[in-house]
Amino acid sequence: QVQLVESGGGLVQAGGSLRVSCVVSGTFFSIYATSWYRQAAGKKRELVASISGTSVTNYADSVKGRFTISRDNANKTVYLRMNSLKPEDTAVYYCYCNVMLRLGGSINGYWGRGTQVTVSS
Repeated sequence: QVQLVESGGGLVQAGGSLRVSCVVSGTFFSIYATSWYRQAAGKKRELVASISGTSVTNYADSVKGRFTISRDNANKTVYLRMNSLKPEDTAVYYCYCNVMLRLGGSINGYWGRGTQVTVSS
């Protein structure tokens, strides 16, 4: 069983910074691409940033230059550093991870339960 647990969310003033983390636990062979999504109240979940198994990154236009996604393979953790936060960044932030359970097996996607980020004006 693979579990993703996010942490690091909270309340911050506009212009501030936060770093959210996603720890992947369980029994599996390898972690592939991992992404951070967010969902604001009343809105659809949207992709914020992604990082491949070889650490190639992509960002939504709305966060480019402000957010940085990174991964620590040894500790099975993915981070999202958020700088210059804006009230419109307020949302629940979810981690999504592609995991190969066994060598040569299928790659499955898993979601965390999310962590709330609130940016006050």
